[in-house]
Amino acid sequence: MANIENSAGKPDAGLVRKGLTEALFAAVLSLGMFVLYVGLKTDQNINNELIIVQRWGLLAIFVAVAAIGRFLMVVFIKPNIDRRKLRKAREGDLDISTEKNFFHRHFLKFALLALVLYPVVIVALVGAQGSLKWVDNFGIQILIYVMLAWGLNIVVGLAGLLDLGYVAFYAVGAYSYALLSSYFGLSFWVLLPLSGTLAALWGVILGFPVLRLRGDYLAIVTLAFGEIIRLVLINWTDVTKGTFGISSIPKATLFGIPFDATAGGFAKLFHLPMSSAYYKIFLFYLILALCMLTAYVTIRLRRMPIGRAWEALREDEIACRSLGINTVTTKLTAFATGAMFGGFAGSFFAARQGFVSPESFIFLESAVVLAIVVLGGMGSLTGIAIAAIVMVGGTEALREMDFLKAVFGPDFTPELYRMLLFGLAMVVVMLFKPRGFVGSREPTAFLKERKAISGSFTKEGHG
Repeated sequence: MANIENSAGKPDAGLVRKGLTEALFAAVLSLGMFVLYVGLKTDQNINNELIIVQRWGLLAIFVAVAAIGRFLMVVFIKPNIDRRKLRKAREGDLDISTEKNFFHRHFLKFALLALVLYPVVIVALVGAQGSLKWVDNFGIQILIYVMLAWGLNIVVGLAGLLDLGYVAFYAVGAYSYALLSSYFGLSFWVLLPLSGTLAALWGVILGFPVLRLRGDYLAIVTLAFGEIIRLVLINWTDVTKGTFGISSIPKATLFGIPFDATAGGFAKLFHLPMSSAYYKIFLFYLILALCMLTAYVTIRLRRMPIGRAWEALREDEIACRSLGINTVTTKLTAFATGAMFGGFAGSFFAARQGFVSPESFIFLESAVVLAIVVLGGMGSLTGIAIAAIVMVGGTEALREMDFLKAVFGPDFTPELYRMLLFGLAMVVVMLFKPRGFVGSREPTAFLKERKAISGSFTKEGHG
């Protein structure tokens, strides 16, 4: 407590000694962790022989970053956080504020306006052809994960059902669109709701066997379901073409207007220069509309009896049954609704890529989407969207960080370390914001006055 209450500009000697000790321990630990992954690299020489390339300088940078970061954490950052918490506790301040300023009250409107204007601003800055990368990688890619995370949020964040196989519904939607459009010639606008319906059907099929399962057992079964779907896609070669995937998938159209070079194409019809950027901009607004639909349906369902039944199921299943709530239909509707939005995202993914294969639907995708839900704050749509922007956009931004080669060497490839930084970011967020980016939310039912509820008042692990 003396260290916390010490308001002097310099930390005391005991704290510095502790910081040096933990910095040394962090350096030794990072050295053991990274020596085989960073310090040594296998390569082929001109004789096609496997050789080991030593990168001790890069390893030293990693070790130094770990040691310095731990020292700063122990000596400066942690004491400052503890002092702030102690001061708030003495003054009686709450973790959440009931008063909101102008920006907080209109944050969602500003965010939606920024998203609507994003392609226009990008095209104005870098031109139509130069906007491809920014609209596709930083716009469409992030919004796909936002929609997936919002769909999974219904199952995990609202109903409290841990689902590790959510990518299976994503795959069902993608392959439904790919197969039905390729073999039967159905349009995107017909297959979009159909893919969501088929994914919802598979959600009900998954829900029936796991009605009596909870916690870890439920997670294992959903994980197995995701792997079963992936193995079926690989081995049912007569239909899915196995690992070769399905290519030449028809693109989406704008009210029947294709985005191609034909006379009836979008560019020729509106007398615009030919560019593939128009299709990407159209897809951006399409996935933005799908995300808004997901958010609207989720908000409306939360205020309905079924949404309150989901939240009751999340908090205490036994109490939920004692109140007369049918937990069977409650679980099935949660799985079906979440799976439906996953199917929508899958069909959009197939239309965007024009090619689908089982490699796009591995367990890592489920883990990333679940991590976004947890980091954003389970049950919070705004927090999940922020987490998707930070995590997915941050890893995509690594591809543009060529200046890192000046620090780590010309052979350094930043995007190869995206999962390492993704994991590091999750650890940092969980240390400082264990309830997610948005650790509070407004209740769906209230008496006289609506007040925000801190995540600290709910069961551990449930928001």
